[in-house]
Amino acid sequence: MGMQAAPLNLGEVVPDVRRIAVLRANAIGDFVLTLPALQALRDTYPESHITLLGLPWHEAFLRGRESPVDEVVALPPISGLTEEAHSKEPSPVQERCMARLREVGFDIALQWHGGGRYSNPFILGLQPRLSAGFQAPGTAALDRNFPYVQPTADLHPRALLLLECASLVGAHTGSVQPRLHLRKADTQELCNALPALDGTLAVLQPGARDPRRRWRAERFSKVGDALAGAGATVLIHGSQEEWKLAETVRAAMLEPALNIAGTLSPGGLCALLARSCVLVSNDTGPAHLARALGTPTVTIYWIGNLRSYGPLSAHNDRVFVSYRTQCPVCHTDCIHGHCDHTASFVDDVPADVVIEAAMELFSDSRAAPCRLNSSAAASST
Repeated sequence: MGMQAAPLNLGEVVPDVRRIAVLRANAIGDFVLTLPALQALRDTYPESHITLLGLPWHEAFLRGRESPVDEVVALPPISGLTEEAHSKEPSPVQERCMARLREVGFDIALQWHGGGRYSNPFILGLQPRLSAGFQAPGTAALDRNFPYVQPTADLHPRALLLLECASLVGAHTGSVQPRLHLRKADTQELCNALPALDGTLAVLQPGARDPRRRWRAERFSKVGDALAGAGATVLIHGSQEEWKLAETVRAAMLEPALNIAGTLSPGGLCALLARSCVLVSNDTGPAHLARALGTPTVTIYWIGNLRSYGPLSAHNDRVFVSYRTQCPVCHTDCIHGHCDHTASFVDDVPADVVIEAAMELFSDSRAAPCRLNSSAAASST
């Protein structure tokens, strides 16, 4: 049973809603944390058609997957939204995209994509019957607004913040836990990519988009050796760009392991994680996928990110935190400021505590009568 949430009442339910648009064109972890808010829309507007305005990966990931979303529109390159800001005026590509979306005639358009500097004008340009969402100081106002004030916004769990924002249109749901469902296509991809995969699985995720969130590779190797010594088939995952990092982890291990960086799409990764007894990871997308599938996780966090992106439960999830607040190179306070260095902020987390937690979860998960919980079971799609 997921954590129960009391209904929020920041706004009234909108009558006669046929179509809802949600702007949330982010990465994997951001999408997973949006799932409770999307479910709130589905529970509150069960007959409405929900369109996610996202990225191409959302379209591929959600195609045929049971989810609160009916449709994904992959947005083109748009300054400030789906690419770095370089223009204050809408491009011809953006204008054509907005014109197509205006023809749909959205009853509600929700802005869940940051403070609104670029995203609120985009939402208003869709000309919905009602607009709602985040609004940072100095940005365009929507019909219903949720104050987005830094650094306050980053001091709250992101999944709960999105749920509060969804309540602007009266949306609420019974659980705040993100949940994902497998497709047969996910399992088939895994079988095709790794046909000889066997044994009791454990996954290491040594990469992260932000290098400051990366734990030292040789410490991942020590965790991998401990898990392999306990009988795990150890797989080291990452993007294609992280292949060299994953290979560094594999090469430093004394026990055998498989480098699968760049092998799986997010869907195939879901199938792998659902089969695995534990994931040991930096704070990055696969950790969010694993938790949404019910796979036990051990995650290394920087204190500045834990508040917004940490797990909402503790039963199957262990967290280890670096409390470093200053850049290891220039000593800038990166809680209230920023520097351009990329040195790790999490390397002071020792290996022994991570190994102990990983071994405990691996042992408990391997002993469970069924690794796949009901939320991770493959649909008939």
